Amino acid sequence: MFTYLQNDIALFANVFEHPARVAILQKLFKMNTSYCGDLVNEIGLAQSTISQHLKELKHLGLIKGSVEETSICYYINTCRLMSRFKE
Repeated sequence: MFTYLQNDIALFANVFEHPARVAILQKLFKMNTSYCGDLVNEIGLAQSTISQHLKELKHLGLIKGSVEETSICYYINTCRLMSRFKE
């Protein structure tokens, strides 16, 4: 009934149902990259809460993480983000 793209955009839109995910994306757009601990300090939520939202954003492909020593540095996956709206 609906195209893959339409379903994909609807799934993407669900990300914005939670203000913590919106805040994380805003911080990543502003800072370009960030560690989980930095997001905890910036947003003011528990580390476990931030980690869960990062996991969801990563699962949807909106962010990526690169391992740097013992931490993961998160950043916006601009290629994936832009491809969500192309036919």
